[in-house]
Amino acid sequence: MDLLARREHGRVELTRKLRGRGAPEELIEAALDRLAEEGLLSESRYLEAYVAQKARSGYGPARIREELTQRGLNRADIQQALDESGIDWRQQLEEVWRRKFSARVPNDPRERAKQGRFLVYRGFPMDMINRLLQGRLDE
Repeated sequence: MDLLARREHGRVELTRKLRGRGAPEELIEAALDRLAEEGLLSESRYLEAYVAQKARSGYGPARIREELTQRGLNRADIQQALDESGIDWRQQLEEVWRRKFSARVPNDPRERAKQGRFLVYRGFPMDMINRLLQGRLDE
């Protein structure tokens, strides 16, 4: 309960934390089942909160998807959470780019590569990045 009081957790993540604290396996599963039945442990709430928090931090859908996959969540559930998040990823990309590069469209290939690498690292799709750096994001 202490872990869930701080923030939402996924079942796999909570299992790892409890194992790390030395909890017996049979008690972990029983406790997690009880928490899920009581509505205190919800994968969908966890996904929603995680996507929103990462998007506010300037990350794109590919990066968020990868991090959630590494946390042991189902890819279909992750995709559904991303689709239902209501986030305009083009707008998000533009905001991150403006914050980092002051909306300076790159003049030379070196600067273009630098900006592109940063945005790919942040998890935005390459086609969107190319359109942004060519000044035609709205297409």
